[in-house]
Amino acid sequence: MNSWRHGALAQGLLRCHDCSALWPVSLEGHHCPRCGAPLHSRTPHSLTRTWALLLTSALLMLPANLLPIMRVTMLSSQGDASTILGGVIELTKHGLWGIAIVVLAASILIPVGKILALASLLIAIQFGKATNLRQKMVMFRIVHWIGRWSMLDIFVVGILVALVQFGNLAYIVGQTGALAFAGVVVFTMLAANTLDTRLIWDRHLQEASIGSET
Repeated sequence: MNSWRHGALAQGLLRCHDCSALWPVSLEGHHCPRCGAPLHSRTPHSLTRTWALLLTSALLMLPANLLPIMRVTMLSSQGDASTILGGVIELTKHGLWGIAIVVLAASILIPVGKILALASLLIAIQFGKATNLRQKMVMFRIVHWIGRWSMLDIFVVGILVALVQFGNLAYIVGQTGALAFAGVVVFTMLAANTLDTRLIWDRHLQEASIGSET
């Protein structure tokens, strides 16, 4: 069997998540002798917690997209409260194409992509075949990296509010849909941080051991 298949756990070791010290696996469930943190070879209940956070974020996508996220009033005209798509259309009507594209990508495309990517990883760990492991890890790293940009559209809307109101061009007010979308962002970020990706490789080792026995 190739050496890359052997992790610390296979060598009878586990790593402290706080100080990175290596200890015998017999200390699992105890506290790190160096920093006092709980010692676990794998994050406890990682899949259950990740599923719960991911499903919560998926459910919040409904009010985030169905409830109004902002109200745009241009000059003397009275604007109506807009959903995310409605706000994108409203922005394009007023020639704000760049902001509209950023809001569309950050509000719909990226959150949906993150939810689908995390769901596919969870399904692969629990039910699927442990194939294309490197691709799965690259996908997870992309999801985790995008997390830092998840509030980009809220930031853009905030800057837009400051700019247009400062210039007396328009009046923009955030609506309840923005709160639901903020919940989507927070729960997807928590889901990505909760998932223990080592479980993907554990799945591969299980299949490898089953294959060698047969």
